[in-house]
Amino acid sequence: MNTHENIGGHLPKDWDRKGLPAWTYHSPAMLELEKQELFRSHWQLAGHVNDVPRAGDFFTVDIADERAIIMRGEDGVVRAFHNLCRHRGSRVAAEKSGHCKNALVCPFHGWVYNLDGTLRGAARPQSFGPLDKTEFGLKPIELEIWMGFVFIRYLTGAQRSVAEMMSVYAPELTEYQLEDILPTTSFTDMEIAVNWKSVRDVDNEGYHVAMAHPALQDLYGSTYYDLPYLNGVSRSLGRFNPHAGRCWSVRNYVAIADRQPWLSEDKRNLWGYYGLFPNLVIAVTPESVQFYQEFPLGVDRTLIRGAVYRRPEESRVQRVARYLARRIDRETYKEDIQLSIWSNESMKSSAFDSFHLSDLERGVRSHHDHIRAVLPVTTLVQRPPEDRIAALNDAMWEGETEPHTAVA
Repeated sequence: MNTHENIGGHLPKDWDRKGLPAWTYHSPAMLELEKQELFRSHWQLAGHVNDVPRAGDFFTVDIADERAIIMRGEDGVVRAFHNLCRHRGSRVAAEKSGHCKNALVCPFHGWVYNLDGTLRGAARPQSFGPLDKTEFGLKPIELEIWMGFVFIRYLTGAQRSVAEMMSVYAPELTEYQLEDILPTTSFTDMEIAVNWKSVRDVDNEGYHVAMAHPALQDLYGSTYYDLPYLNGVSRSLGRFNPHAGRCWSVRNYVAIADRQPWLSEDKRNLWGYYGLFPNLVIAVTPESVQFYQEFPLGVDRTLIRGAVYRRPEESRVQRVARYLARRIDRETYKEDIQLSIWSNESMKSSAFDSFHLSDLERGVRSHHDHIRAVLPVTTLVQRPPEDRIAALNDAMWEGETEPHTAVA
């Protein structure tokens, strides 16, 4: 898909420096389109195969009003299902993660499902008549395992496989042996009162690092650079500043972090961030791997979800380095949340015109281009009536609506 060809007819003359219009951050109708066309139709990282090491292990994830359970079967296969009982729609697993010995039992009425998703039996089956064990099994969700990470997709769309999209960066990530990493804790999540795009906007550029993130500036400073989204993927890299050490966590981290003999020398002083459209980042450091992502809970409510993984044989030095890296990340996280709040609330102001983006904010610009390509209604500067946004988007996809008549 050529992004510019698909959206060029609806953008202002200086489109390459403009972000999405403010109304797209506070429109309920826009959010419903995003749930359908971005979150349900694109690959979402659910977890890692080593989050479910044994038969019967499972974890759950909620994405854009959909509920999934990822479970390892007795045959060793990792599968994904809708976390939805075929009787009345209850969650068959209420916990974020857990283990079931040989079956899942719905907590509502006691329907029982095998680890491969087939129905084992209903409570008081004589009251239902014949129930086909496959037809009334848990509904499967499309799943792809890439370098050990488990991706799911609720709706099959035009997006290519994860392996195809990430192939450009696969050679440099292979060295991290992602298939072997082990979870350090359960999945973490936090709710923040902003639109999901405001979180992603902050994370998609390093222009603000020097001003807003003292620890990161100390760690890698001017060595940090962003490669914008291209065909659904992005990358940002930063190498340790040779003069790092003003911050306590950075000083102690740098002193030990590059002692990782299993990595080639050029990766022992590197922090890398790999993005997958629309909402995922996989971050690699010499001692650990993590992912984080944003899921919309409402127009101004976002769930930030993530997990941290370690090497299977972790030395004491690696463990201490991982602890210090997490200290740096926690401070950065707090700072980014505040920036997201300020950015999000500004768009409700009558004084807010639009973003005016720097060449150093190519990550934001390219992410917005990807959104425009999927949702052409976001190219309209003026806010359309809420009840017409979905229809306008469809019409613009078909090339039927010109900008000057779109909101008439």
